[in-house]
Amino acid sequence: MKLLENSRFEAVNFQLCVETGDAHIIGRIESYSCKMAGDDKHMFKQFCQEGQPHVLEALSPPQTGGVSPGRLAKSQGADDEGPLSDKCSRKTLFYLIATLNESFRPDYDFSTARSHEFSREPSLNWVVNAVNSSLVSALGDHFTSMKSSLWDAVDEQISLSECDIYSYNPDLDSDPFGEDGSLWSFNYFFYNKKLKRIVFFTCRSIRGYTRADATAEFDLDLEEEIEDDEASSVGGDRPQMMCI
Repeated sequence: MKLLENSRFEAVNFQLCVETGDAHIIGRIESYSCKMAGDDKHMFKQFCQEGQPHVLEALSPPQTGGVSPGRLAKSQGADDEGPLSDKCSRKTLFYLIATLNESFRPDYDFSTARSHEFSREPSLNWVVNAVNSSLVSALGDHFTSMKSSLWDAVDEQISLSECDIYSYNPDLDSDPFGEDGSLWSFNYFFYNKKLKRIVFFTCRSIRGYTRADATAEFDLDLEEEIEDDEASSVGGDRPQMMCI
């Protein structure tokens, strides 16, 4: 996966990193080429050892309302084949995981992510509405003023009407979305097979640094200083060794 430079995305990303008073909003949009070379080819061969690239992998249902228990069971590997929208090829799954690895390198490794942590979204309109709703709630007029330019930039880069859209819904054990203070997050992949390109849109809200946090940290620092002073005074009564 290769990160593709995009000046419009850079401008949008600058506006997506905002402190709201009680939280930090950290968002970014990035474009990646799916053309494999070097390490990607080696990793892809390892990833496909357990199956062929075009074998379908079961995904979790999209995180929308009205999902029936039967549909959930099918997507998790029941004998009946579930809806095609709940599956993707092993090759596509590799692209999604490789995008996460490239985006969060070197701090996090998503190589052990499994298909059930991903979903295929039902429609472009649903995803756009979900993103807009989250960011308007978090950023208010700040996002409203940039909404059109954001989606225009994404459409220009990836041709949204031609995309399959996937989301990553992690188990929160070993990735940036499960860190202490994390309030909410979303992670969408807009995959255009013709262009062999993925646009990754990720955003998370982290609890801000409040006055209570500052007071607690000050108290902890004060306790540590007192302990250090006491240790120093005890150590001062001992004879000091001199090295020659």
